[in-house]
Amino acid sequence: MAGHDNGDFITPDEIYRNLHECCKYREMDTHYPDKLVPSMVEGNVYGMDNDGKTFPLIGANILFLGSDGQGTTTNFDGYFKLDNDKGFEKMVVSFIGYNTDTLLLNQAGMMEITLSDGHQIDEVVIKYKKKTTEVSFVKAINVEKITREELCKAACCNLSESFETNPSVDVSFTDAITGSRQIQMLGLAGPYVQITRELMPDVRGMSSIYGLAFTPGPWIEGIQLIKGPGSVTNGFESIAGQINVELKKPEEGELLHVNGYFNEGSRMELNANARHEFSDKLATGVLFHGKQMNHGNDRNEDGFLDMPLEKDLILVNRWKWNLDNGWIGQFGVKGTTIDHKGGSHEHFEGTSEDHENHWRMELRTKRIDTWLKTGVVFPENPNRSIGFQLNAVYHDTESEFGFNKYNNTQKSFFGNFLFQEIFNNPDFSIKSGLSYQYDRIEEFVAKSGAGVFNRTESVPGVFSEFTYDDGEKLSIISGLRMDKHNNYGFFVTPRLHFKYNFAEKSVIRFNAGRGLRTANIFAENIGLFSTGRYIRVEGDDNENPYRLDAEVAWNFGINWTQAISIGQKEIVMGIDLYRSEFVNQVVVDYENVREVRFYNLEGKSYSNSFQIKMDYELIPGLDTRIAYRLFDVKTDYRDGLKSKPLVPRHRAFINMMYTTRNNWAFDMTWNWRGSQRIPDTSANPKAYQRPDMSPDYVILNAQISKRWKDDLFEIYLGGENLLDYRQRDAIIASEDAFGQYFDGSLVYAPLFGKMIYIGFRYNLKK
Repeated sequence: MAGHDNGDFITPDEIYRNLHECCKYREMDTHYPDKLVPSMVEGNVYGMDNDGKTFPLIGANILFLGSDGQGTTTNFDGYFKLDNDKGFEKMVVSFIGYNTDTLLLNQAGMMEITLSDGHQIDEVVIKYKKKTTEVSFVKAINVEKITREELCKAACCNLSESFETNPSVDVSFTDAITGSRQIQMLGLAGPYVQITRELMPDVRGMSSIYGLAFTPGPWIEGIQLIKGPGSVTNGFESIAGQINVELKKPEEGELLHVNGYFNEGSRMELNANARHEFSDKLATGVLFHGKQMNHGNDRNEDGFLDMPLEKDLILVNRWKWNLDNGWIGQFGVKGTTIDHKGGSHEHFEGTSEDHENHWRMELRTKRIDTWLKTGVVFPENPNRSIGFQLNAVYHDTESEFGFNKYNNTQKSFFGNFLFQEIFNNPDFSIKSGLSYQYDRIEEFVAKSGAGVFNRTESVPGVFSEFTYDDGEKLSIISGLRMDKHNNYGFFVTPRLHFKYNFAEKSVIRFNAGRGLRTANIFAENIGLFSTGRYIRVEGDDNENPYRLDAEVAWNFGINWTQAISIGQKEIVMGIDLYRSEFVNQVVVDYENVREVRFYNLEGKSYSNSFQIKMDYELIPGLDTRIAYRLFDVKTDYRDGLKSKPLVPRHRAFINMMYTTRNNWAFDMTWNWRGSQRIPDTSANPKAYQRPDMSPDYVILNAQISKRWKDDLFEIYLGGENLLDYRQRDAIIASEDAFGQYFDGSLVYAPLFGKMIYIGFRYNLKK
């Protein structure tokens, strides 16, 4: 035998080993460079849409041909890396819905693999069903990706209503008058959660509560939910978590979407988005939202509207470009007008002649947001990129509660410059940058003679984030920010995320980090204006906002996610344990029934959160999500350590969705909320006292929907709170709204009761 391989014959290893060293070729490229087998293979796997545009395939399978299952899967960027120490010469790449490709491994370097659509005429075999809420097994940060399909399980009229089918986020009303909803995560109120729009600041400052309604649900393409501190590249304010909202894009998706909604409370909504591509390099999109509610309801007969009358109009226009020199970017502008009226039912229904002396709430907001995002990947070095983010906001609110005015104005600017480098060893990358946050806020508070609160916050900062990812088991993200606040001074924000895969579908994560924020004590506690309580702000530093210190907290968390295969299906289980511990907190004290007090923490304040969740397809088409959560949230008030009021210690959750082959969908969500502590009311007359603890209760929501003609048209019919549970005594002393005992802030349950709604969706595709 000659000892050399040819196209049809491979020389036995024993004969090859007897060749002279100068004649061996399998480890060298001197004689046959096309036979070089790399010791490590890496690259990116892409799919291609109908327009010829490529996008990363997440979870594509990479296997060595002839191996006993040796392989890996691609991460969220479509990247893979795999040791080839055994010298396999061929590799198989596969992804459900695409043609499987077999590649010859004959050269080193990065591989760019694009799979073509797989079409089978005679048979279609579904091997993987995309989940409506996805949990990553490869990301170092614990991210829940809420898809558009998940949002369509309910009416989802705005961002505050987008978490009805998610057990990780609670939604509750701030008070019995304004109708505004707030979210809670890890036992902490929504302002402790950093809410961004495509990774730029969105709901913060004067919009901390009402701002959730400024993003209509039909505009949302997807939501990424992070528990605990997020990335330092997004700022220093995240404490309990981060919610990032992705709006529908001008360059992809349906050409026209129209959504109509009507419920029995007389609320009507019309939402629409349209897009147009001028070329493959320029596209624009328009989003529209209009809401109106003209008829008032008083189902609990307390003399007050259960929900305010509303007239809202929100418009967005955004542009996306992709230039020949590699620069890509987008520009957008958003205009919002909000007009809400609540309070006396007799006043708004015109059943009384004494209009001037009725207690009423009126709130009008005008807001403009504009943003610019642009960046480039260097052609000479694809592993290096830079990006810019700019965001500006003008926000103006005028409101009146009874005869007390509360007005605020906010002017904000945010700038972020980012530089990213992936090193020659792709396991390592670094992201660094500069940021600047500016806020000019002016508030006028007439209640209790509180007065004028004006402030300017200017915060330049620098940050760096180092990532190690071996592409298989271990990922570490360590980040550090250094910022200089014009009032609070210099502060450091460290954050760490660690992930380890015991197996392909078994992962443990740990995170730790610090956050700092300014408490917007009036905007974040809007319910205090629906009371007769006296306001006391007990700060002593005249240089700080409200004379109070910054809120500073550490968050530590551990998460274990495990997928267990049962036949052709799998159970995905997740266990979370998080602790938020405050170094300082602005305590909101309702414990004296005559007043509400704000002061710096003296002692300790913490939140412990435990959650266990399971997702499983019980039978074909029937997806089930079950969760249980336990909170231990306590704060040192002036009169001792107490549980945080109006936060249920226990919560159980079941969501079930059944879909048929002919596009019917049936969704049900059962939500049990345990008892909640109510602030002490024993100093009130007996008729105006409330129990120390609320009863537990169950909320049942359900929806039926039907789609036609390849999702061209859909109609849905649903009901919220179908068991009709209501808090009937939500407003204390409602008959004497201008008296000292009046209080509409102690709300622990729905007010309106059962709500039936109907709606439609129209999607015009290419």
